[in-house]
Amino acid sequence: MEWMNEAPGGLDVRIKAVPRAAKNEIQGVHDGALKIRLTTPPVDGKANQALIKFLSKTLNISKAQIELAQGETSRHKTVRISGLTKQQLIERIGV
Repeated sequence: MEWMNEAPGGLDVRIKAVPRAAKNEIQGVHDGALKIRLTTPPVDGKANQALIKFLSKTLNISKAQIELAQGETSRHKTVRISGLTKQQLIERIGV
């Protein structure tokens, strides 16, 4: 899958973050990235923190297992998730 790759220490997942949404939700895969809508505005890194918190809750893993690898100030991000296989990730997000 083009939006998810195995990497040293976990999975790299490409994400398109959409801030200021009505609710936090995963909208599926669009244009080679997992589209995630977040209610938080992109101010002072709050949207990145909200993204990590949302993924942690959705995937039922600790926030320490999620690292923002690329895209700190961009809507297009790459997060590295440790401790999950590709299959587990797909099952937990329902894509």
